[in-house]
Amino acid sequence: MALAGIEAIRCEVEVDVASRGFDKAVIVGLPDTAVKESLERVRSAIRNSGYEWPKHKAIVNLAPADVKKEGPAFDLPIALGMIFAGGEGTPERAAEFIIAGELALDGRVRPIKGALSMALLAREAGLKGLILPRENAAEAAVCDDVEVISIGTLAEAVGFLTDRLPLEPTCIDVNEVFNQASRYDVDFSEVRGQEAAKRALTIAAAGAHNVLLIGPPGTGKTMLSKRLPTILPPLTLAESLETTRIYSASGELPPGTALLARRPVRSPHHSASGPAMVGGGTVPRAGEVSLAHHGLLFLDEFPEFPRSILETLRQPLEDGVVTIARAHASICFPARFMLVAAMNPCPCGYFTDPNKPCKCSPNQIDKYLSRISGPLIDRIDIHIEVPPVPFRELRGTRDGSDSATLREQVIAAREVQRRRFGEHSTTLNGRMGPRQLRKYCQIDDTGERLLKQALTELGLSARAHDKILRVARTIADLAGDDRIRCDHLTEAIMYRRLDRQL
Repeated sequence: MALAGIEAIRCEVEVDVASRGFDKAVIVGLPDTAVKESLERVRSAIRNSGYEWPKHKAIVNLAPADVKKEGPAFDLPIALGMIFAGGEGTPERAAEFIIAGELALDGRVRPIKGALSMALLAREAGLKGLILPRENAAEAAVCDDVEVISIGTLAEAVGFLTDRLPLEPTCIDVNEVFNQASRYDVDFSEVRGQEAAKRALTIAAAGAHNVLLIGPPGTGKTMLSKRLPTILPPLTLAESLETTRIYSASGELPPGTALLARRPVRSPHHSASGPAMVGGGTVPRAGEVSLAHHGLLFLDEFPEFPRSILETLRQPLEDGVVTIARAHASICFPARFMLVAAMNPCPCGYFTDPNKPCKCSPNQIDKYLSRISGPLIDRIDIHIEVPPVPFRELRGTRDGSDSATLREQVIAAREVQRRRFGEHSTTLNGRMGPRQLRKYCQIDDTGERLLKQALTELGLSARAHDKILRVARTIADLAGDDRIRCDHLTEAIMYRRLDRQL
């Protein structure tokens, strides 16, 4: 298998050993350096496993020849081809499986990238199963209808394919994986005060809206953001498979992990480069926006990110995909994430703090806020101010809203949206298109006047107008109302008040 982004391309390894015609063992079929070097690893692994290296020179062809082959995953099939060509066995049974693995010099098999994509490819191709390194078996076994044979050495692979060593397929209890992932070590009840911010984050979670938290240092912006995943609905199996594929193909899947059953949270530092954020490189790789697929992308100290990096977020925020164009191909990575950003209101951080004086001039404040462009602010649905917590609330004994209660509200609101948009639709309020917006976000005459006044006074754009309606629809869903009322619209407009400042 070769990887193109996160998609798997089936390859065929052909080995020809002949007494004449070849000066030396060579690999053809557009291999990269790692694949070209595999012959020396394969030679040592075969000999140290007790098999004979072919006495005559060989040629190895990797088909299709116009697809670039990368990485060490071709070691194992090349070694098996050499062994079978030497008369050790017959390759007929090998054709029923997709085979991949990196070989150590002593014949051990090391893990590779993209095992889940490989399993999905085997299922689509109607193959019997896969032969993979032991560390990758659990990851591939979450795919139904294919057998996953885990091996630890080259000798085990040969024994299985020659019927000398029976091996049982790997099995995984997906429900148990999800049950373990549903437990969090943090809770919203640990955040003192900030009930207004918790309300805004509940709305954001219910409708998959992007949110920006603004406030002085130490008011709880980071604490709130880190606890947002605890109120999001659990990943579905389909969402989990999509996210796991990205991590698997990128080599980011934690060792021993069969499935990412918890929504990913990515928080890159503000020194991250453009390719690190959106993906890229000579060989395109997934960036932070794709690794946050079906999860959260948390950007702390939002204005400290270079403006050129922030502008690259505009397209994935709108489209939910990132397209990396190169001379030889264009590769698409999924990037459907919630953006959660946090920032101070000024360079010193105390512009809105009633207890500490701000030392910044109006010009410095304007320059600081102008680091974030208007088009990017337009794409953030909810702007919420996070004020300092009063001493009475900070030292109080009463707990505020907890994650379990807020999660119930979010799940109920998403159930309303599921019924509205269809059983199998992935659309949420924050992702409604223009046609759905006109159909499901009807307002009465009083609401029309209120919305007109808000757009005129705040100078909002057409995109901000749509964002207000989407957020109001989510607020109505949380309240259990079929129609958007004036109080829902008023609250949604309140979350756009920072447009005038920024």
